[in-house]
Amino acid sequence: MYSVYSFYEFSSLKDLPDLKKQLVSFHGGADILGTILIASEGINGTISGPKKAIDAFIESIRSLPGILLPTIKIFEDASHAFKRFKVKIKNEIVTLGKGQMDVYKNTGTLVEPDQWNELIKQPDILLIDTRNEYECNIGQFKGSINPKTQSFREFPEVIEDHLKLDRDQRLAMYCTGGIRCEKASSYMLKLGFKEVYQLKGGILNYLKSTPPEASLWQGECFVFDERVSVNESLKKGTYDMCHACRSPISDQDKNSAHYIKGVSCPNCYDMTSQERKLRFAEREKQFELRKQRSM
Repeated sequence: MYSVYSFYEFSSLKDLPDLKKQLVSFHGGADILGTILIASEGINGTISGPKKAIDAFIESIRSLPGILLPTIKIFEDASHAFKRFKVKIKNEIVTLGKGQMDVYKNTGTLVEPDQWNELIKQPDILLIDTRNEYECNIGQFKGSINPKTQSFREFPEVIEDHLKLDRDQRLAMYCTGGIRCEKASSYMLKLGFKEVYQLKGGILNYLKSTPPEASLWQGECFVFDERVSVNESLKKGTYDMCHACRSPISDQDKNSAHYIKGVSCPNCYDMTSQERKLRFAEREKQFELRKQRSM
């Protein structure tokens, strides 16, 4: 059994190249896979491996200046959720494209999962999903707004140019693990919204904490690892991934004439040229050959 640890923290970090070296050193070739992003605004990571090894790794990270990691979400899985270990230096740990925002100093009000249902049932609350359209399509909280974005960078445009919300509107926001809604809530406060709430720990924390009979969640939750999606019990869901466009696909999608493994799916078939499809087909062929050789 493997553990999947998901964590992030908005804080002021300096000397990122040195920090990257220290994180790689702490890892030391342990059986820990996944990706850690670092930026001047903080750290964001999801990793999998044996619990004892990850706990030691996390304690080493916490010894670094400016990193506390007060909240870590932990889930169990039968296998590794990732294929390799990487530490990347980025401009932002979650890209909104609005420059330095000091999220750790100014963000929305955190709402615990056991208080979330009561909040979003209030008639004057506008519930906004801060995830992308392909994520919203496989699961959402009932009554939430799907911003129909393809990337988080598009979120400000949707808010400013399309929704045209009154600044007195009370808002509740959520995402997969909490990081996007935390940054989005900070942005909304910067725009002048007065009352902004965010789901602490995101959908994953809500599903972990809420009995199925009390849950207002509908569908599955997309995750950025080999599982693709998880159900209400946080077990691997029913979706696979199209390796051409990286969107989740159902069994129904795979029965479509537009689905070719590794080449196309109903979501992207009309969006790629024949030349690109041929490249994807060759890539899939090489992948299958490598897989057969390793068996």
